[in-house]
Amino acid sequence: MLARRSSSKVTDAAPTADELAAAVEAAGQLADHSGLRPWRVIAIRGDARDELGDALAKAEGKKGKDAEKYRSKARRAPLVLAVVASLRPKHKVPEWEQEAVAAGVAHNLTLVLDDEGWGVFWRTGEGTRSKPVRQALGLGKHEELLGWLYVGGLPDRARKARPKGRIKVQEHLTFL
Repeated sequence: MLARRSSSKVTDAAPTADELAAAVEAAGQLADHSGLRPWRVIAIRGDARDELGDALAKAEGKKGKDAEKYRSKARRAPLVLAVVASLRPKHKVPEWEQEAVAAGVAHNLTLVLDDEGWGVFWRTGEGTRSKPVRQALGLGKHEELLGWLYVGGLPDRARKARPKGRIKVQEHLTFL
């Protein structure tokens, strides 16, 4: 974990469907009150990324050439993983906790994919909760998009050891 870094520049290589399935299975092994598994991951490859880009543009009210930048955003990596919280309203487990589990899966997935040698970075933004993006991803009534994990190969320059940016633990850990 101390060596993990977001990789905002990735190559066109990407995990296979089987590699991705194994990563999602591993990432899903986390604390989950009542074992609800209130999450799912949508893998977006190829031209389907353009549909996501078009939805992002529509959410921003952009058309034509103005929409092209959103398509390029959706093509930042060969594999885009939409991480979705699949909430169960009125369950004894509050919705905020269900969403926290889904976010935990997203973070675990970044760790697993990084450990497997893939470049990964997580993006969010206003578009995550927009109607056009919800429709493009086929989200259900009680689902919320948490963001996207962009996944691809690591460029050679990224494989070199990077200095570890240590946190100041005393600023984040309190003993009572």
